[in-house]
Amino acid sequence: MSARKETHRRLPPWLTKRISWGGKFAFTEGTLADLRLATVCSSAHCPNRHECYNEGTATFLILGRRCTRSCRFCAVEKGEPQALEADEPERVAEAARRMKLAHVVITSVTRDDLADGGSAQFERTIGAVRRATAEATVEVLTPDFAGRAQDILRVAEARPDVYNHNIETVPSLYPTVRPGADFERSVGLLALVKRDRPELLTKSGLMLGLGESAAQVKEVLERLREAGCDLLTLGQYLAPSSAHLAVERFVPPEEFEEYGRLARSMGFAGAASGPFVRSSYHAFELFRASKGAQGQSGTVNRQVAKNAKALLTTKPLTRREE
Repeated sequence: MSARKETHRRLPPWLTKRISWGGKFAFTEGTLADLRLATVCSSAHCPNRHECYNEGTATFLILGRRCTRSCRFCAVEKGEPQALEADEPERVAEAARRMKLAHVVITSVTRDDLADGGSAQFERTIGAVRRATAEATVEVLTPDFAGRAQDILRVAEARPDVYNHNIETVPSLYPTVRPGADFERSVGLLALVKRDRPELLTKSGLMLGLGESAAQVKEVLERLREAGCDLLTLGQYLAPSSAHLAVERFVPPEEFEEYGRLARSMGFAGAASGPFVRSSYHAFELFRASKGAQGQSGTVNRQVAKNAKALLTTKPLTRREE
């Protein structure tokens, strides 16, 4: 993959975005600061942060601010992880209540240092949000929990409305883009959740522009459908800094539109595809648009379902993969 710096390249016109400080931006930032909460919007340098904060929404980042893995596309801080905070679930719930969120999205750093990968904290946070905002729907975006089925299912059994786990890229790019992750393990996670909790909507997402081919993207979408994945997001990868992986290609909007049509024709209940699309961007709209369709789409291929749990429990994370 090219080592050239994205900062030396001019962004195409479709990747320019006006920043606004109006709306509910100050209220959102103030609420998060008052409750000492992190968001992936800020930690990952999301280009949509101002838009979402202005609308009074944010994606909560739990389990601390430091990740134990070193994915080369991600701006989230790496290093020695912080101790878990027992009151974090209640603080997330209070933020959701103050912000009057209709759809609460919770994600986390990866915590390979924890025996349960943080699954119990996810479970507690879902429960706290349910108690504080009875009418809100809940979406989680989880790490792979090192492939431990019991931790994956602990989160699923807390009954979020959407269980999201991002594939991120095509299998051949995993060693470069996601060292420490495993494509089959991630597909197996989605299949396991759908097999054990078929009523849950499952979701995944990919970044484009890292050097993947159209044929490779199509193959990944096919694999996700075999795993019963209901919802899909496709967006343009943008390097957070010159120290991260460079963009190989800026994918034009019309190609994103074509990928969206392809995904819907393959049976995804909902697909958001565009340069600025991110996993949690307008998540509630995607959820609402697909509510009536999961019955026809959420079916796991029998062979995938049969293999899912065995794949996950027999492929633990090793120190070399970290």
